[in-house]
Amino acid sequence: MNIIEDLRARDLINQMTDDKGLEKHLNENRVTLYCGFDPTADSLHIGHLLPILMLKRFQEAGHRPIALVGGGTGLIGDPSGRNEERQLNEETVVQEWVKNIEDQLSRFIDFTDDQKGAKVVNNYDWLSKMSIIDLLRDVGKHFSVNYMLAKDSVESRIENGISYTEFTYMLLQSLDFLRLNQEEDVTLQIGGSDQWGNITAGLELIRRTSQEGEEIEAYGLTVPLITKADGSKFGKTAGGAIWLDEKKTSPYEFYQFWVNADDRDVVKFLKSFTFLPLEEIDELAKEVEERPEQRVAQRRLAEEMTKMVHGEEALNQAQRITHALFNGNIKELTKEEVEVGFKDVPTYELEENEKGLIDLLVEANISSSKRQAREDISNGAIYINDERQQDLKYFIDEKDRIDDAFTIIRRGKKKYFLIKHV
Repeated sequence: MNIIEDLRARDLINQMTDDKGLEKHLNENRVTLYCGFDPTADSLHIGHLLPILMLKRFQEAGHRPIALVGGGTGLIGDPSGRNEERQLNEETVVQEWVKNIEDQLSRFIDFTDDQKGAKVVNNYDWLSKMSIIDLLRDVGKHFSVNYMLAKDSVESRIENGISYTEFTYMLLQSLDFLRLNQEEDVTLQIGGSDQWGNITAGLELIRRTSQEGEEIEAYGLTVPLITKADGSKFGKTAGGAIWLDEKKTSPYEFYQFWVNADDRDVVKFLKSFTFLPLEEIDELAKEVEERPEQRVAQRRLAEEMTKMVHGEEALNQAQRITHALFNGNIKELTKEEVEVGFKDVPTYELEENEKGLIDLLVEANISSSKRQAREDISNGAIYINDERQQDLKYFIDEKDRIDDAFTIIRRGKKKYFLIKHV
């Protein structure tokens, strides 16, 4: 199975130019391709994963990927897929974000093997040296306003307005494709489905700047927009985006995102994001159909993705926290694992070595009053480190500490509170 056949089998092709020509080109050549990533934050998120993993798939198929980090275009703002203007960031901030993104990309793409020849480039290196006169003469003259207005990224913004800054973004991305085509022999640009207009504009610029009679070998391919069966946006949770930076989204939270995938989505996610053989994914699909309550496919998905993004050790930690929380073995956790697993729950700092449970429940705002605290305890609604406690005279002390640092109190089924001993 060649790379295009594999991508089709995984439903990873949204659009591509000259289907037969591109497939023949890939079958007969070691192709250099690129994908761009603008630094719009200090980390990439899982919405970026699909194009990143596409570069990895092409590299594993023997081709040469180039990851372009948009230190230049990130200062302008891509209107694609946006209803409103992007906020412009300071140049020093954007260049710092560039470094973070370059580091994150190196987790997935091998930039160290000279034989494979993969590399990271920053379009700030050439765009920052270009004058507005050069841009208008060398690039702008090849695009009519009518052509640019017809692109979805621009047309969808006309009614509410689009700045000239974002209107020109298409020209800059087109120039990137042209430059990489000329200097790195890039013949394929890939991107998300919202990049189709920018990609085809780049192909147009390559065509218009070529010599008369010159054979043009350049193509574009986009991946589909990942959607969720329940209609919610992929990569978003109640807590916000799922980031690739473990300081912004812990490996445990990352694992939980995947393990909680809807039965209707999990097979699609396995095909799109993992490198598991299609035969194994078919077997996992049977598990979803026949034994959905076992969540075998979701666990496999979470394992593959967490290990790929954060490594084996982080996966093991995420699994330990998950096992402890869902099997009542909270005392087995380390201080670090408690901090990770309970980072979003209300926290109360306790200075005393021991404290009456009733007083603690009130002071930590777990129960609204001493009367309510007594009722909660008597009714069996209070759990200390997941063990029910109904003794009204109970004291919290050293025996209740996890790793000599925390005590976890649960009120009812789901309301957790973290007591930090200081």
